[in-house]
Amino acid sequence: MTSGPRRVLMVAYHFPPLTGSSGIQRTLRFVQHLPALGWQPIVLTASPRAYERTSHDLDSDVPPDTVVCRAFALDTARHLSLAGRYAQALARPDRWMSWRFDAVRQGLALVRRYRPQVIWSTYPIATAHVIGAALHRASCLPWVADFRDPMAQEGYPADPLTWKSYDRIERHAILNAAASTFTTPGAAAEYRRRYPQAASRIDVLENGFDEASFASADPVAIAAQGPLNPGAVTLVHSGIVYPSERDPTQLMVALRRMHDTGTIAPGSLKLRFRASVADDLINRLATERGVQAYVETLPSIPYRQALEEMLRADGLLVLQANNCNEQIPAKVYEYIRARRPTLGLADPAGDTASVLRNAGYTHLAPLESADAIALAFTAFLSDLRAGRAPLPDTAALRGASRLARSEAFARLLERVTTQ
Repeated sequence: MTSGPRRVLMVAYHFPPLTGSSGIQRTLRFVQHLPALGWQPIVLTASPRAYERTSHDLDSDVPPDTVVCRAFALDTARHLSLAGRYAQALARPDRWMSWRFDAVRQGLALVRRYRPQVIWSTYPIATAHVIGAALHRASCLPWVADFRDPMAQEGYPADPLTWKSYDRIERHAILNAAASTFTTPGAAAEYRRRYPQAASRIDVLENGFDEASFASADPVAIAAQGPLNPGAVTLVHSGIVYPSERDPTQLMVALRRMHDTGTIAPGSLKLRFRASVADDLINRLATERGVQAYVETLPSIPYRQALEEMLRADGLLVLQANNCNEQIPAKVYEYIRARRPTLGLADPAGDTASVLRNAGYTHLAPLESADAIALAFTAFLSDLRAGRAPLPDTAALRGASRLARSEAFARLLERVTTQ
């Protein structure tokens, strides 16, 4: 057992003041909870200049005594392009590949100064694992590679050279890290199949919700604000709508069918897409199907305001295509904590639908089938208006908190540093 404070060097691109990605919450909440669990985080992240959008609304959630080192980094698309074009080699494995150079230099300085017991790096910025690998190689410290989701997949990344880069990075991490973690059982199982020689070192470490953030919402003030759209049932989809992974095309087709059959009428229903980053796509699809009266797209708002919006919504909307069956949107766990009726448009065979079912939700349909969506949506609205739409049970809430995930993470750190 190591004497004195135990430290973990955390390599993470997603960290405040970056905004616009729920991925920030994973590292941020680990940083919050680990000190009480016997681990002091040292954060190695990117310079804010590398972030497309920033907000300081979560700065105060970083414990004041946390060491945060921000290494020089550029975004190739914004800083190294000419007339909107840039060399693809400068964006491989990702647009933030420049981060690795100063991050490795500063990371080694952090290792010398603070003597951490373990290194942790987290995807979906692949360069983070490049940095983690370099620090592991130079320091001989155990390394935990947090993949969250699969990296090299069939058809993703689309560019063959980038795919090869991803494949090389993931292979090196899986075979050399003391542990590799994924956020879903399906992803972990897939990687155990890919790398049977490392199967015993592949773990599931799910995402979750932050109870303190929800507890800060004033229920009296929320009730006083009233419904999001008076007179209309409002379902909120909070977060990015990826054109492939969360394609809303068949949802718009289903809305048109429901309109044509009189199930819905203008003024009775609104689908609110908050911070989708795909407003043009959503509005175009809605216009093509003549259902724009049922759709609204709104910009990003601070994190806690987004949580309050979930709490005020009549219902919540999950989109997840069957090409992401081994992934679960981090937002799903916040939906569960919000305890609002939820319509899940996800493949019944995938991990997202499994989490929703296990939480007690029953209104589910594959995102690729307009027929199934129309049936599930119609039943959902009927149950919602009758006050019988299911809500998540207590056990689902208890197990999905960020604190519970941090406790599991602390046990993992203990294991890799004592084996």
